[in-house]
Amino acid sequence: MKKRILAVVLAATMALGLTACGGGAAAGGSSASKGGNIKVGIINNDPNESGYRTANDKDLKATFSTENGYDASFAYSLKNDEQIAAAQKFIQDGVDYLLLSAADTSGWDSVLKDAQDAGIQVILFDRTIDADPSLYAASIVSDMDKEGETAVNWLAGQNLAEYNVIHIQGVMGSAAQKGRSGALDAKVAAESNWNIVTQQTAEWNAETAQQIVQSVIDAGTPFNVIYAENDDMAKGAVAALDAANISHGVGKDVIVMGFDCNKWALEELLKQNWNYDGQCNPFQSSYIDKVIKTLESGGSIGEKTIIMDEKGFDASTITQADVDQYGI
Repeated sequence: MKKRILAVVLAATMALGLTACGGGAAAGGSSASKGGNIKVGIINNDPNESGYRTANDKDLKATFSTENGYDASFAYSLKNDEQIAAAQKFIQDGVDYLLLSAADTSGWDSVLKDAQDAGIQVILFDRTIDADPSLYAASIVSDMDKEGETAVNWLAGQNLAEYNVIHIQGVMGSAAQKGRSGALDAKVAAESNWNIVTQQTAEWNAETAQQIVQSVIDAGTPFNVIYAENDDMAKGAVAALDAANISHGVGKDVIVMGFDCNKWALEELLKQNWNYDGQCNPFQSSYIDKVIKTLESGGSIGEKTIIMDEKGFDASTITQADVDQYGI
C-alpha cells in the first residue's frame, strides 16, 4: 500500500462546512438515510488521457459500485465548460455527493454554490481548484507544486554546465500543468545557464509530444533535457529521439523526465533509458469513501485537505521493488 500523509488544512472551518454548507445529512438526509444507495456524480478527465487517468478511473469505479452501496454516474471531459455542464446536470439529478477532478482550476464558484444550495456535498479529488474552501467538504489531492519542485531540484542536482530544455506541457490551466510548469519556469528565470528551447503543450498526448520534439530536431536547435509533464508525452518525445538516433538516458546525450509513474515508464528508468519519473498517486477513492461514510454518520472531518505522499525516482537508484510497488 502506498503511504499517504494527511495535511491539516482549514480544520477549524470543518464544522461550519458540514452544517452551513448543506450536504446529505444537513439537507434532510441522503439517499442512504432514506433506504437507498448513496447517489454520487463523478466528474473526471478522459480515462484515455493517460495511464494515470486510466488507473484513477478504475480505482473510482471499483469503490463506488452498487455492491458497496453507491449509485454512481460518471462524466468525462478535458474541457472545463463541459465539466461544469455535467456538474449542473448532476445537481438537477439530485445526487447526494459531487466528486470533481477539475480540468481547469478556475470558474467553479457558481456551480459549486448551486450544489451547496441544493444540499449536495462536493469532494475534490486529484486536483485543486481556485474556489472558496467553504464550497467543498473535502479535497483529496496531489501537491502539484511539490511535484514540480522535486523534479526541478533533481534536475539541478545533475550539475550540467548548461540546461537547454524542451518543455512539453500538459493541458494548460490544469493544476498538474501549473505545478509542474511553475517550478521549471522559476528556475529558468533565476539561472542564467537554464534555457527553454521550446515550451509547448501536447495536452498529455504522445503523438503531439513527438511532433514537438521532431520540430526542434529538424530546426537543428541544441538541447540536452526533455521535461515532459506526463509519461505519455515523455514516451512520444523519446520516439522522436530514437527516430533521429539521438541517445537518451543515464550517461547519454539527452536527459528524459516524465511524471505519473506508469509501470512501463519506471521500467524505462530501470533500463536507464529515461532519467527521472515523478510520482502522481491515482488511488484516492478509499479516502473519498471514508469522507462520505463520516459525513453519512453525522461525524466531523478533522482534516479537510488530504495530500497524497509522493516521490521522484532516479534511474541510477530505482530498483525492481520500486517498479513493482509504485508502478501503476
